[in-house]
Amino acid sequence: MSQKIAVAIIGYGNVGRGVQTALKQNPDMELMGIFSRSPERVKQDVQDVPVYSVDDLQALQKCSVAILCGGSKNDLPVQGPHFAAHISTVDSYDNHSCIPEYFNKMNPIARDNKTVSVISTGWDPGTFSLERVLGNAFLPGTKTYGFYGVSEKGGLSMGHSDALRTIEGVADARQYTHAIPEAIERVRRGENPDLKPEEMHWRECYVVLEDGADAEKIEKEITTMPAYFAPYKTEVHFISAEELKENHAGFPHGGMVIGSGSLGGTNRGTIEYHNTWDSNPAATANILVAHARAAHRLREEEKFGAYTIVDIPPAYFSPKSHDELLAEFL
Repeated sequence: MSQKIAVAIIGYGNVGRGVQTALKQNPDMELMGIFSRSPERVKQDVQDVPVYSVDDLQALQKCSVAILCGGSKNDLPVQGPHFAAHISTVDSYDNHSCIPEYFNKMNPIARDNKTVSVISTGWDPGTFSLERVLGNAFLPGTKTYGFYGVSEKGGLSMGHSDALRTIEGVADARQYTHAIPEAIERVRRGENPDLKPEEMHWRECYVVLEDGADAEKIEKEITTMPAYFAPYKTEVHFISAEELKENHAGFPHGGMVIGSGSLGGTNRGTIEYHNTWDSNPAATANILVAHARAAHRLREEEKFGAYTIVDIPPAYFSPKSHDELLAEFL
């Protein structure tokens, strides 16, 4: 590409900071500005990039694609449709059960406004989604399963941690997902079981309360939160802000997609895809940036509308030319 792709970051939390770092590793892309609901706060942390109010649509028009870095519970359902009417977008909306509804909302907005919106990308939904599709295609009829938090300490979930922090009376929180080993072994044995989500994982929450908050009421609100905690075994630990900072400052995560099935006759096969991240937000950020490149290319080709990772040719994610891809990776 002769001209750099002009990128905007909307929202400057852990993922937004990760996107800023990831863009520095992609010489075909340029960060044009950070857009925030609290621009004065962000300006204290950022000196080398322009910072704008999230409402500054005029400044946004200088960009080719916006990476939306807000949370899935409250931010993206509002911001996604709003910004898709003005600019091509990429987001990490991760409420799995609501993705079809979100796609069907975003698609006509992007199509009618001649933009491209890549939704629900990261590593799950995202790269794991792609591996599920491939596993099911290469082993016909096989269910492919995603397991998260496969290490002993589990993995820190940003979306679920964000959901905890939306509860009144919660000052800060972290949520760890733990895979259930017995479920993984059933899949590896080729049982192809019908596993409910709560049979695959359990959840562990570390919560710092605001002064005077009702711990019993908050614990009940956590364990009954639809789509996040209600179906699962959920443990809630109330701790101090100091303990949270000391013991839960990092963002490690990881997981696998696995499927086992028939190759025909008596032959069986197993497919596994595994990743390990020192930082969940940094991993998500790097995947978002690659999808921003794809969104830009799709719009250049006037292929307007909403997309997911399973709709986009892999070559669109890479900065390499087609000839380079064939020579280096095939």
